[in-house]
Amino acid sequence: MIIGVSACLLGENCKYNGGNNESKKLKDYVKGHTVVPVCPEVMGGLPTPRDPAEIIGGVVRQKSGCSVDAEFRKGARAALKKVKDAGAELAILQSRSPSCGVKEIYDGSFTGHLVKGKGVFAAMLEEEGIRAMDVEDL
Repeated sequence: MIIGVSACLLGENCKYNGGNNESKKLKDYVKGHTVVPVCPEVMGGLPTPRDPAEIIGGVVRQKSGCSVDAEFRKGARAALKKVKDAGAELAILQSRSPSCGVKEIYDGSFTGHLVKGKGVFAAMLEEEGIRAMDVEDL
């Protein structure tokens, strides 16, 4: 099977704070499969590290209020193209991310409060019929 994976889960230091979310459970799960790593935020031209961002009223904004919506959407489109071109049937994504959140995302208050919803990339995958899975559900 071909699986798209949030690059931070594979140990790539592309998270907003310069770190990663490396997951041994994920790495064990994808053994024997073709893995297509993606980081929509980096693919959209955002630096690492970068200011945290959340979705506020449908627009991705940094804590300062600056919109990074265009970069998030550009990166999500690029990541979608990469996984589609590879023939991915599944994407395993980082929880709660404004790009990759599958079930819930932060509410836009930058207080750690969660709401039901999808990140920009996760929503695009769903629209294209590619199943997205939260890494916490492995």
